[in-house]
Amino acid sequence: MSRSIITGIDIGTYHVKVVVVDASKQSEISKGEPKILGIGISESKGLRNGYILNTYDIIASIKKAVSEAEKKAGVKINKVFISIGGIGLGSINCSSSVIITRADLEITLLDIKKLQEQCEKDIPANQSLNKKIIHTIPIQYKIDGKVVLGKPEGMKGSKLEIKSMYITCLEHHLNDLIQSVEEIGLSVQDVMASPIASSLVTLTKSQKVAGCVLANIGAETVSIAVFENNIPVSLEVFPIGSTDITNDIALGLKVSLEEAEQIKIGAITGSSYSRKKLEEIIIARTSDIFELIENHLKKIGRNGLLPAGIVLTGGGAQLSGIEELAKNSLKLPARIGSMTSIKDLSLSVAYGLCIFGIHADEDKPIDNRGVILGRLWRKIVAWFKMFLP
Repeated sequence: MSRSIITGIDIGTYHVKVVVVDASKQSEISKGEPKILGIGISESKGLRNGYILNTYDIIASIKKAVSEAEKKAGVKINKVFISIGGIGLGSINCSSSVIITRADLEITLLDIKKLQEQCEKDIPANQSLNKKIIHTIPIQYKIDGKVVLGKPEGMKGSKLEIKSMYITCLEHHLNDLIQSVEEIGLSVQDVMASPIASSLVTLTKSQKVAGCVLANIGAETVSIAVFENNIPVSLEVFPIGSTDITNDIALGLKVSLEEAEQIKIGAITGSSYSRKKLEEIIIARTSDIFELIENHLKKIGRNGLLPAGIVLTGGGAQLSGIEELAKNSLKLPARIGSMTSIKDLSLSVAYGLCIFGIHADEDKPIDNRGVILGRLWRKIVAWFKMFLP
């Protein structure tokens, strides 16, 4: 397979989605973006809230989606980038400092690497137990107590401090996910947190600089990533999703789950049910979702302080009136996310993985124990490239 062919796989609770792009060709719809060669979607079986419960079922689901994408793209898929989500995904903030040892007090790359390593060691054991770090994001540097704008390398001072965010997931979940993909003969090149992958194609640089929250409303989970100064500063996943809205509609209107799903997305309309009661059901459940988001923003001191507001993605973002509900609940500007090359928002994670893959080092895959390679400075530098214009 050509090195320019990049494949992203989003293994969600409801669907497995595969997107194949050719990085050497530009999209006919949006110049500057890679050409999409093929998309594969299959029903996801064997997962619950992002956890793999039945390995055989999820392997079959992945294989079906990959086969469909290969057929449409006309290429054989060998290497892939995968996302990880679910309620085991989260973030940890930690701060550390080191003393500069050079006689002239100049800060070197070695000092920064040493500081990163120390910061990771300083993560409280109770927060990192059974977890694997998949992204290390430097949020802020200080030299002698003063905030540094940009990279500290080459500057001078006696004490260097850092505040970093570590995006983590449950280690056994990550290993199960990688092994399931490898079972069908694919090589996993790297793993990215689902909300971060989605942000690469649904948020603009101006939104990430000003400050915003990206909320992906999935079937069983809602994942959010908060951005400021063009980098993610917080990430959280809540065990609630659009399936809960479907269940509430089925109970409230006394209809089947299949009919409730069609009513939810607006495919069924008429006088067979009370429109007012339907609105009350939807408002009640979506209010629960936005209350969780609001509480998290309060926790990190960002509620009401994100000029670019909230951007909604995922299958649940297609719910009628959800934009206005988000605006009223969070007292923030709200809009539905969009992508220039693909209309279906549920494909944002898989397509974002392809964008990530274009900038990644494909020659160094993850080993079969689920160890993420390049967690030191090489990967940190590559990380910031993802948020450049």
